[in-house]
Amino acid sequence: MDFPSSLKYTSDHEWIRIEGENAYVGITAFAQGELGDIVYVDISSEGETLKQGDVFGSVEAVKTVADLYMPVSGEILEINAGLNDEPELVNSDPYEKGWMVKIKLSDLSELDGLMDADVYRSSINA
Repeated sequence: MDFPSSLKYTSDHEWIRIEGENAYVGITAFAQGELGDIVYVDISSEGETLKQGDVFGSVEAVKTVADLYMPVSGEILEINAGLNDEPELVNSDPYEKGWMVKIKLSDLSELDGLMDADVYRSSINA
């Protein structure tokens, strides 16, 4: 299972990739594997400013529905429109084409509380 070292991770299995003052957020390969085949991604929070830990949407798999949590506080700048037609991108490419939201970071210090790839891998016993 792949856990890119350039990302930060949460205990709720979201990842975040920082690009300047903005960041991309998605769910990890572990999370999508646990959920199974993703059939729908429901995110309607574009333009909203949310706090770390707030729900920004949900993902529906064949077996279950799971909430998506903000890894850090920020404004939702963009939702990955490609997931409307191809939600399975979350399964096939969770770290690139399967990203879910682009955010503008509000508090960079919150990144310090997130896990690096090695700590995340250990937390899920991978």
